[in-house]
Amino acid sequence: MNIITDYPDLWRDALVGTLVLFFGGGVIAIVLGVIVGAMRVSPIPVARAIGAVYVNWIRNTPLTLVMFFFAFCVPLLVPGRANFLVLAVFALGIYTATYVAETIRSGINTVPVGQAEAARALGLTFGQVMSLVVLPQAARSVIPPMMSVFIALLKNTTVAAGFSVVNLGNIRAEMSENGENQLLTIVWVMVFFVVMVLLLAWLQRVLENRWRVAR
Repeated sequence: MNIITDYPDLWRDALVGTLVLFFGGGVIAIVLGVIVGAMRVSPIPVARAIGAVYVNWIRNTPLTLVMFFFAFCVPLLVPGRANFLVLAVFALGIYTATYVAETIRSGINTVPVGQAEAARALGLTFGQVMSLVVLPQAARSVIPPMMSVFIALLKNTTVAAGFSVVNLGNIRAEMSENGENQLLTIVWVMVFFVVMVLLLAWLQRVLENRWRVAR
């Protein structure tokens, strides 16, 4: 435990950095992913095309390259001093949104087409059909795969360590400079991630039980 108690500030900053990346990127991924997922099943051909291009382009690009773009290209396009933590949050969110969108789309496809057609026959707009009829039902089937997406997002936060963003991914280097045992540091980092993943798994069970009762 000395490796934790002797450097409380380093571990606190690393954990906070990881949580900021995770929650910030998660919020962006959910909002953008739901929008893109809806575009993917939209009756408007242009919307479907834009959604498909976005998903196929970003999802097939390595996260490291997306990080490179936000770290080195975006600061040249946007005036002002760049905040690498904010840029990393956007990179993670935009990248993860593609997986959220595909998960949402697969959930939408589980809802019988007749329900959407009946809703449109009643005069509901596409947005109302999605928000009032389709998405509430789709949410029940996407909880397990969606949680897998966010577990992957949590582990992907370590990629930001290569771009000078403080998180659990780069604390090993900090400990190495202080002469601490790197193997022990890595073990503790693994413990932190295992605990956080177990919390996400617990949240998944809670949500599944709640939706199961609501059926």
